[in-house]
Amino acid sequence: MYGNPQKRAKSDVQEMRRDGGRYLRELRERAGLSQRELAGRVGTEYYTFVSQLENGRGRIPPDRLTIWASALDVEPKTFVKALMRYYDPVTFEILFADE
Repeated sequence: MYGNPQKRAKSDVQEMRRDGGRYLRELRERAGLSQRELAGRVGTEYYTFVSQLENGRGRIPPDRLTIWASALDVEPKTFVKALMRYYDPVTFEILFADE
């Protein structure tokens, strides 16, 4: 999350990030990729970055979202919308509350 614009308790933010990490892990496993293979596909030098994300520590940089979606064989809009639920829940709610 950013500084703290979500107005959520730190424990809530951490749990949402962990949920987002589980989502990423499920996509990676569904694609039949190891963390090392995914790191290579998205152009990150260290597979440990993938591990950190899957454990809820950090987030995918916005300028890399379409590369990650492609590597995981997910439609980019679907991927970004799903991650927004975990990374930016206030904006997600504003945009998609009626769906």
